[in-house]
Amino acid sequence: MLALIAGTGALPAELVAQLDAPPLVCALQGFEPAGVAVDISFRIETLGTLVAELTARGVTELCMAGGVRRPPIDPAAIDAATLPLVPVLQKALMQGDDGALRALIGIVERAGIAVRAAHEIAPDLLPPPGVPTRSQPSEADRADAARGARIVAAMAAADVGQACAVARGQALAIEGVYGTDWMLASLLARPDPQGGGLLYKAPKAGQDRRADLPAIGPGTVRGAKAAGLGGIVIEAGGVMVLQRDATLAACKTAGLFLWVREPEA
Repeated sequence: MLALIAGTGALPAELVAQLDAPPLVCALQGFEPAGVAVDISFRIETLGTLVAELTARGVTELCMAGGVRRPPIDPAAIDAATLPLVPVLQKALMQGDDGALRALIGIVERAGIAVRAAHEIAPDLLPPPGVPTRSQPSEADRADAARGARIVAAMAAADVGQACAVARGQALAIEGVYGTDWMLASLLARPDPQGGGLLYKAPKAGQDRRADLPAIGPGTVRGAKAAGLGGIVIEAGGVMVLQRDATLAACKTAGLFLWVREPEA
């Protein structure tokens, strides 16, 4: 039996729609998914109880999909089943995103539940390499994409984010804790009147790809257009495209290119 820890964004609903059988949907309080009925609501302080309930219900596989942020922990709300996990949780919350997710995956796996990636369950979420849009990247765009790849690689060393905006070889913005949409919105007041540039997005080097694999969708395209960018570049095999038909239609309407770029050797 498959359980889904569902967060915010479009990924949980799209994933559920592609499954043959409905999963057991769990959600962290405050980060409930849109368009998906939640079976179990939990808090970090009751994580041990959640894992025990999943085991009791016969869950053998778990997928984490959607966005969450780290909530503050109320020591008084920690239940007996979660108390033994407190040292692991404390250490996890002091790490970057990837470190925290690895700790959570470790807790689940020690309970005998296998953790599967969203794109493993629904492989169509990963598009093939190429440029599926009418608009094509220029040579300047290709140079900016290479620059973006280097910037994201440097960000990965600090476990910071998975995206950046680049124009004419210069970093316009980098993704932080508030995500890609917030980063793009920060460019609405960019001071260069000529605009241009691109959004580059890729997973962090060495990250556990069973959780937090980056994704784009129609909203990303609209945000890139509003930010004055000319296209979006994603790493092939490392970034999911949600609502693919709608995303490509949004690119066509906005006149943006989408390049699914092979990672550099």
